[in-house]
Amino acid sequence: MSDVRYPFTAVVGMADLRLGLLLNAVSPAVGGVLVRGEKGTAKSTMVRALAGLLPDIAAVDGCRFACDPAAPDPQCPDGPHDAPAGHERPSQLVELPVGVAEDRIVGSLDLERALAEGVKAYEPGLLAKAHRGVLYIDEVNLLQDHVVDLLLDAAAMGRSYVEREGVSVRHAARFLLVGTMNPEEGELRPQLLDRFGLTVEIAATRDPAERAEVVRRRLAYDADPASFTARFARDERALAERITAARELLPAVELTEVALRQITAVCAAFEVDGLRADIVMARTAVALAAWDGRAEVREEDVRKAAQLALPHRRRRNPFDAPGLDEEQLDRTLEEHARQDDPEPEGDGPGPDGDGDGGPDGDGPDGGPDGGGPDGGGAPEPSDGPHAEAAPEAASEAPDAGEATDAGEAARQPVPAQHPAPAKESAPVAAADPYRTRLFTVRGTGHGAQGRRSPAETTGGHTIRARRPQGALGRLHLTATLQAAAPHQAARGRSGRALVLHKDDFREQVRQGRESNLVLFVVDASGSMAARQRMTAVKGAVLSLLMDAYQRRDKIGMVTFRGAGAELALPPTSSVEVGAARLESLPTGGRTPLAEGLLRAHEVLRVERLRDPNRRPLLVVVTDGRATGGRDALARSRRAAALFAAQGTASVVLDCESGPVRLGLARTLAGLLGGTAVSLDELRAEGVASLVRESRSESHSASRSANRSATRATTTSTRKAA
Repeated sequence: MSDVRYPFTAVVGMADLRLGLLLNAVSPAVGGVLVRGEKGTAKSTMVRALAGLLPDIAAVDGCRFACDPAAPDPQCPDGPHDAPAGHERPSQLVELPVGVAEDRIVGSLDLERALAEGVKAYEPGLLAKAHRGVLYIDEVNLLQDHVVDLLLDAAAMGRSYVEREGVSVRHAARFLLVGTMNPEEGELRPQLLDRFGLTVEIAATRDPAERAEVVRRRLAYDADPASFTARFARDERALAERITAARELLPAVELTEVALRQITAVCAAFEVDGLRADIVMARTAVALAAWDGRAEVREEDVRKAAQLALPHRRRRNPFDAPGLDEEQLDRTLEEHARQDDPEPEGDGPGPDGDGDGGPDGDGPDGGPDGGGPDGGGAPEPSDGPHAEAAPEAASEAPDAGEATDAGEAARQPVPAQHPAPAKESAPVAAADPYRTRLFTVRGTGHGAQGRRSPAETTGGHTIRARRPQGALGRLHLTATLQAAAPHQAARGRSGRALVLHKDDFREQVRQGRESNLVLFVVDASGSMAARQRMTAVKGAVLSLLMDAYQRRDKIGMVTFRGAGAELALPPTSSVEVGAARLESLPTGGRTPLAEGLLRAHEVLRVERLRDPNRRPLLVVVTDGRATGGRDALARSRRAAALFAAQGTASVVLDCESGPVRLGLARTLAGLLGGTAVSLDELRAEGVASLVRESRSESHSASRSANRSATRATTTSTRKAA
């Protein structure tokens, strides 16, 4: 592959991504940009090309932290720099690998030299290298949460801190932060999304002519990178000069009171949490004005800033798609632009109150984005599905009479050998999700950090010490000193300093929590097809999916109905895809329970080969019936025994309802070696009330026993007297 970067100006389309990157280049205080989009959409190509447009920087000679000779960092580990000599060099582009360790990011201390020699031997990390440049995180959603937190904290504070065993190092770390992600591979938590200044949704163009131009340019670049780059050299220079000019103009741009009022009104109208969105919008609007060569922020700057800064901050739960209601945005901007007129009485129910709310939102002021190449194309796709989601769900809600009839039919006892109806039912909507009980895997694992099951991790609390396995991790100081103390006389210690050998060092073993693979096995047969019941069942699975999202688990889904089972969702980190598959799940036919369990067993076998450290949690959602094929019940019991033999942690969500219950799901849970939980017992609130009732009964029994004992003692005393 060629070392010549693909030119930024040679990328076809992607107007919003182009603008978001350039605004951060003009004003890094905007807070970075998160690029969300499907694979193969030139996300990485554009980010790497951006670094070539940034102006060269002046750096102190010999400084590993790129200190500016005009204003060196007084806390620089390579300092102090007194009247330093400097040199010009290009801005750095630093790429962060997905599996990067914390020490590689912030740097590492040589603890052996620190303890034995009393010196701070510090090796800078990637944050130091990215200072005054670009830090690019590809697949940011696949990084561990604590790593993302660390990166975003450094980006927000402009400084990196290394604190280990009483040794402290800090240095400047100001960089342009860019993250890319494919939402199909899992989402970032809303708290982490909020830390990115801007977000851009991109998708490959569906225009054949544009696609042909993309292919044509890529083939030309691959054939001769140097000549292809030379074709765009003039455009690249012009864009770089425009970035420099916008940076120089930026301090002079005025954020008017009208613009500031519009910004705060928009954030309040869209109910974004906190005040970070207001600040980011203000900085973005100022950068937009500077980019267009203006010294004052206009309404179109505020509108575009909202389109870039707000969509990812409006998510209320993991299944909400990012989006922005353009009509509501236009109404809010109009209303608060009019407040600048000298009409204090306009607050009441006058003509301004309701005259322009409806039709004006359709955009008679079309072309608010005319200053740039953005055109507003990218945000549109996310608005449609987001806006229509609620009415669609409401239209699928079950009719009260139909639900009652279906519920009565479901409560009728059905003999186990009687085949379920073969008619397929249309998908029904899920009930609202709720907080569920916590289910964990027994024992202590070694998987990726998460929030579900106990595991040895890099975070958490220290449980013991051990000899280092490879490079020394977190030093266990007390254990190290205890190991070295008995040998001091033999080693000829004469002063106050300890004589340490490499064999003395001990590292901490920490226990935290890991993420697991939660594999759902969902019964979609006719015995589950009663509309009211299936709504509740889907609501329960949706709740468990949300719980898996919050605990950073991977999820998968196997469904079984009719003649067999299928892998409806291969193991993934994207719970949104799982929720979509669940919503469209049809029901009907026989109940091939054995096939469902065997399919799940095969999925787990393959996943163990791919990721041996990630422990599985099997969640079987069924009423326990088995009617598919010969000896259906016996085959399902043999399949369940396979999981029990491997010690797979399992939970059976018992969906049986009605006055007559066969208890088949609880029998299945016993064969799996797992736990059976009814729909009512799944709620965390229900478990808490049971605990409170149990404690109340225990206290009552204790008080009663104490009263009985007191009476018995009094009676015995009287008799003795």
